[in-house]
Amino acid sequence: MTDARWVPVGDFKLGQEERQAVMNVVDSGRLSEWREVAAFEREFAAYIGCKHCVAVNSGTSALIVMLQALQHLSDRPTRRGSKIITSPLTYIATPASIVAAGYEPIFVDVDPVRFCIQPDSVAELLAEAHAPSSFSVLLPVHLMGYPTDMDALGNIAKKYDLLLLEDSAQAHGSSYKGRTTGSIGLAGAFSFYIAHNIQTGEMGAVTTDDDQLAGLMRSLKAHGRRCRCQICRRKDGLCPSRGLDNQGDPRFSHDFLGYNFKTTEFQAAVGRCQLCRADSIFAARQNNVRVLSELLEPFADHLVLPVLDENVSYLAYPIVVRENAPFTRGALCHELEKYGVETRPLFSCLPTQQLAFQHLRGKYEGQLPNAERLGRDAFYIGCHQFLTNEDMDHVAKAFRRSFDGIARESAKTKNCRS
Repeated sequence: MTDARWVPVGDFKLGQEERQAVMNVVDSGRLSEWREVAAFEREFAAYIGCKHCVAVNSGTSALIVMLQALQHLSDRPTRRGSKIITSPLTYIATPASIVAAGYEPIFVDVDPVRFCIQPDSVAELLAEAHAPSSFSVLLPVHLMGYPTDMDALGNIAKKYDLLLLEDSAQAHGSSYKGRTTGSIGLAGAFSFYIAHNIQTGEMGAVTTDDDQLAGLMRSLKAHGRRCRCQICRRKDGLCPSRGLDNQGDPRFSHDFLGYNFKTTEFQAAVGRCQLCRADSIFAARQNNVRVLSELLEPFADHLVLPVLDENVSYLAYPIVVRENAPFTRGALCHELEKYGVETRPLFSCLPTQQLAFQHLRGKYEGQLPNAERLGRDAFYIGCHQFLTNEDMDHVAKAFRRSFDGIARESAKTKNCRS
């Protein structure tokens, strides 16, 4: 290919609106959490359809603070060491956060088409468990933007008295039966990493309707301090915590052991600009998925293309190499990158294909067939809003050249053997 074009999985273009928002923060003289963060929290809560949003410095922090706050709920606290059912096919932040918050991740298999955990697998696991009471939480992951079957999981959660949460890191704006993901369970965790639909570089958030949970997360993200306000009102003499006891300044009075997970005004300011364009971002990604599927249809004999769904806010364009394909994922991705198309594996089956969880390999090997196959054969390319028609034509040409290149290499190998 003579075209030197490179089509990345994700992209970000700092427009004039974002530049001005960043300069406004610089001019304010306040870089740590203040008015921009509070405004982003209000606006994102409204976008998701929840009462509260608690902004933090990353999607991983969002998961940790959401999970750890559950241990301090007054009506039904979760136990440290209890089990959380989640997906084996996700970014490692999901199970790593479960471990970091003091729980044990338990994995069930996923739907081979939409990549989310299967409610039947969850129900079977709990029905056969020797101690169902050792489980405390269901944490589905809306991978690539595809929403999980939340009705079925909700029924299971009620039956076994489990809390239902959502990992919505990759699903900003996706909806399930008219409700936005992140507003269906008790709480939902989001990431605003650079490749995601709403981009700030590094930031996360948790949405919830639960007043106590929101207050606990505000405390835990700031070293467990007594302060729960979005913006400090101490200078105005309106601090609700100061003077209630002899503990002194609430900023230095800590009810729990927490973290420094606070974010910055810069990220929130950029996020607010992104939120103003959320609908157009959603529409552009939907359109790009449709166009890519039309362009890549000639390769469908060997590739499973993503399900088109008007309710999905696509993080990327996932592809699965069919089991009967005459090439591996690695071979295809190598060729595509040679021709200017960035690829990334669709994560992996965490307990069997990630070194960090190798201690679980014996327990799960052969028990998660769909996740293991997707972890071996699935990958994704970009569908982001900055793609042009020329970019997508380039992708289609790269696939054709890649298929031709693989065929040539295969023919050479056969000739050498003969």
